[in-house]
Amino acid sequence: MIRQLALPPLTSSRLAAGIDAPLVLAVLALLGLGLVMVASSSLDLAARNFNNPYHFFHRQLLFAVIGAVAAVFFAAVPLRRWESAGPLLLLLIMMLLIAVLLPGVGRTVNGATRWIPLGVFNLQVSEPVKLLVVLYLSGYIVRHFANLRLHFVGFVRPLIVLGLGTVLLLLQPDFGGAVIMLAIGMGMLFLAGAKLWQFLALGATILAAMSVLALATPYRVARLTAFLDPWQDPFATGFQLTQSLIAIGSGSWLGTGLGGSVQKLFYLPEAHNDFLFAVFAEEFGFVGVVVLIALFAVVVWRAFVIGLLAERGGHAYGSHVAFGIGIWIGLQAAVNIGVNMGLLPTKGLTLPFLSYGGSSLIVTLAAIGLLLRVYWEAQVPVPKVRGGVR
Repeated sequence: MIRQLALPPLTSSRLAAGIDAPLVLAVLALLGLGLVMVASSSLDLAARNFNNPYHFFHRQLLFAVIGAVAAVFFAAVPLRRWESAGPLLLLLIMMLLIAVLLPGVGRTVNGATRWIPLGVFNLQVSEPVKLLVVLYLSGYIVRHFANLRLHFVGFVRPLIVLGLGTVLLLLQPDFGGAVIMLAIGMGMLFLAGAKLWQFLALGATILAAMSVLALATPYRVARLTAFLDPWQDPFATGFQLTQSLIAIGSGSWLGTGLGGSVQKLFYLPEAHNDFLFAVFAEEFGFVGVVVLIALFAVVVWRAFVIGLLAERGGHAYGSHVAFGIGIWIGLQAAVNIGVNMGLLPTKGLTLPFLSYGGSSLIVTLAAIGLLLRVYWEAQVPVPKVRGGVR
């Protein structure tokens, strides 16, 4: 007979014990830095375009409030609800990825159709899809754990879903979102016990396919050539990266001080969005960058610690959710910082918690709420029953 896990009543003392303090403090610090940097990096742009220097800051603050509400909601929903909703989550993933491509539904900006207008903000569908993929794959891993580890078919099935999602993302086109989604899925499957040779073979295949896609599209070829040598054409294809590198180099050890960035003044495109890290590095210097990376490291570390706690307590689903969120936030932050520093080609990915954008901030905060739920439930180990049945 299957037993439902009975959690004790929610009291103030239990609520305090069920909150991971290092995680919450690191997220609040990143969120605070993000609000400050959105204001600093967008003052002149907002004043010029909206006659209000704090236009982007006010909107980002609103997104933060909505994200906080989403975090509370996800922290309040029992994990078994998400685990049992696997088919619905898969359906929602496909509906979002298809809906954005429909005429009259998706919004096109600079040749890319990635957003669905929702009034207050435009939903970039790749953001909720990342979270939904984590939830869906966690359920799949729990349900098919033995097949995943022992049979190649069990490893391939979730890849069909990821492959279809990748194709739909590339149709938008959203190359960066597709890469992150695939990386999250592969990382989760690897941690779940997929055989190393299968993982390496698949990784090589995906890398080859992505390389062909990148080289087959002129604008992606231009990004690659600019990434390899941005100074070859610093006023055209290499302009964004060269300005980013100038900003980072100008920061030196301690930076120019908050608000002291020069590159954000009509030089660095997307200064409050994809390239906010460059402005941060210019204003806070090497020391500030080390602190920022340390805060992201704390978030990723706590996600994996929470995953291990859940695994040891018998909460298999929660452990995979935590691992997936840790992979997602850590990888996306690393890619964004790598792009800003010229270590990776431009991907169009936001810096979690910091970059301007409602979709990214709201969904990322919702993921943190989900992490807190995993931590809270992990405090109560699943009771063991004779015969191995719970």
